[in-house]
Amino acid sequence: MASVKRIAVVQGATGVTVQALFHTLADRWRPTMRLAGVLAEEHGLADRACSAGFLRSLASDERFSVFQDLGPNSTACHLDGAGMVTAADAVRRDVERGCDLVVLSKFGKLEASGGGLRDAFAAAIDAGVPLLTSVSQNFSAAWEAFAAPLFVVLPADPDRIEQWRLAQVSVAQRRSARSGELSGTNSRSS
Repeated sequence: MASVKRIAVVQGATGVTVQALFHTLADRWRPTMRLAGVLAEEHGLADRACSAGFLRSLASDERFSVFQDLGPNSTACHLDGAGMVTAADAVRRDVERGCDLVVLSKFGKLEASGGGLRDAFAAAIDAGVPLLTSVSQNFSAAWEAFAAPLFVVLPADPDRIEQWRLAQVSVAQRRSARSGELSGTNSRSS
């Protein structure tokens, strides 16, 4: 059987569409999985250059502000790097406590330059936990440099994402079974 990539990158839809899909999937998975990560929520303010407002924790439901209100009609991006780092630290702690899947809203401008949620991405990768995210085409080269060859690109299709998730569950079950066999062998030989 071919190796199952631990990271799935969803592409081919708008950021708003992908975030809505991630929220729907997270709600579906919560009853049966330990989730970590953060998903984007809009700030709801009119006349702003970008819609980024908050990141909501999938583990605790805590809400992290990731925008600086530069006022109506501002054309500057208003991302708050400090808020992103606080959110990344929370995700890192959630991964350390144990989880089955990490969902991170996206790898974007801040992550490409070494900030934002980059430490949360690294924590999931280092822990070997499956990771679901999105990457804008604008930051594909930075993503490739960061995560290749650990990922597969998927369309914004809930069925395809669910197939990937179920493959992750299957891999985890096989690892657990092998671990149990090994520990059983070790205990019998002592």
